[in-house]
Amino acid sequence: MPNTTYHTLEEIQQRKDELQSGIQQQGDQIGTLWRGLFAPQKANSKGELMAHLVANSITAIDGFLLVRKLMKSYGYLFGKRKKR
Repeated sequence: MPNTTYHTLEEIQQRKDELQSGIQQQGDQIGTLWRGLFAPQKANSKGELMAHLVANSITAIDGFLLVRKLMKSYGYLFGKRKKR
C-alpha cells in the first residue's frame, strides 16, 4: 500500500470513493461466485443424473456414519448415557 499524502478534504473524499467502489465491485464478484457455487447443476443425461444421485447418496451415508461415530464417542455431551 503506497504511502500517499493528502492535502485537502476533497482528496481524502475522492480516495474514499475510489476504495468504496472497489470494495463494491469485489463484493459483487464474490456474490456471483458464491451463488454459482451453490446453484444446483442440472444433469444433461441419465448418466450424469445417476452420477449425481450416487455422489449425493455417498455424502449422506458418510454424514450419517460420522454422526453415529461422534454420538457413540461423545454422546455424554448430549445427555445420552452409556449403557452398561
